[in-house]
Amino acid sequence: MSFIWTPLLYLLLIVPLLLWLYFRAQRQRRDLAARYGSMGVVNDAAKKSVGIRRHIPVFVFLFAITILITSIARPQAEVSLPRLEGTVILTFDVSGSMAADDLKPTRMEAAKAAATEFVNKQPSNVLIGVVAFSDGGLSIQPPTNDKAQTLETIYRLVPRRGTSLGNGILVSLNTIVVSAGDPPFLNATSPSAPSPLEPDSAIQGWYPSAVIVLLSDGENNQNPDPAAAADLAADLGIRIYTIGIGSTEGATLEVEGFTVFSQLDEELLQSVSYNTGGQYYKAANEADLARIYRDLEPKLSIRTENIEVTSLFAGAGMLLFLAAGALSLLWFGRVP
Repeated sequence: MSFIWTPLLYLLLIVPLLLWLYFRAQRQRRDLAARYGSMGVVNDAAKKSVGIRRHIPVFVFLFAITILITSIARPQAEVSLPRLEGTVILTFDVSGSMAADDLKPTRMEAAKAAATEFVNKQPSNVLIGVVAFSDGGLSIQPPTNDKAQTLETIYRLVPRRGTSLGNGILVSLNTIVVSAGDPPFLNATSPSAPSPLEPDSAIQGWYPSAVIVLLSDGENNQNPDPAAAADLAADLGIRIYTIGIGSTEGATLEVEGFTVFSQLDEELLQSVSYNTGGQYYKAANEADLARIYRDLEPKLSIRTENIEVTSLFAGAGMLLFLAAGALSLLWFGRVP
């Protein structure tokens, strides 16, 4: 049990004060009865019985006050809730060729637009993570259902250097594995790593509730082989949906002082999708991207969440107040 407004719990010090005042009043009442009361009017057994009952409504009343004060502090309880959910990893190509303008204003901005459309259409039970890759790969956001956080991460992406689709896929797989609670299998996750990422250990598992959405122009010029990475994804039950960013006609751009011609490699992207059971889309077909989440096979998971239970405490306090009043009226014809 935790509380949002913990300092308000100091108000509970009122309860022992009220209890002290009550017993003080009872002692004074007994003293007056002993001094002025008539002897023998009520037998000892009756006095004892009435005395015990007289305290019960008051104690219930004080317990009600305790619960109501606790409710003011806004209590929270950890609750394990079952839910069906799936995971989508948005894997962005941030290589230098993504600065080409054959898609307006640039391929990078077109990829962001397609991803934004996709994120906004996802239901709340789909967790979305973000991976960026150029010559290496970097998991820059673990899977979450916070759409605002995901979109903010996407907007920060900028083109960098070379292209390694294989690294992008491997880091995406690693992110899925870690999100599922299994140990990571990569020995590096930096986009500036001097050598291609390689699996550090054999991974075993089956993750059909996760997919990778790969946004790229498909131009690969770095190891590892994208086909080998796609085969690993297929072995894990993870489908890869590729989104072609760019045009087959291509465009010329300046990269670090060199003039480079870049064009969309649809054949490679289609091969990656086909080998994993996914599909290939062009960035212009944004309406089709919403279908991806329908291919997820949601898994039943148990997640612990903090749920505010203020209303339960307040309701219990009010019921105890009513019970104290009812007992007092029933037994003594007055409220405590």
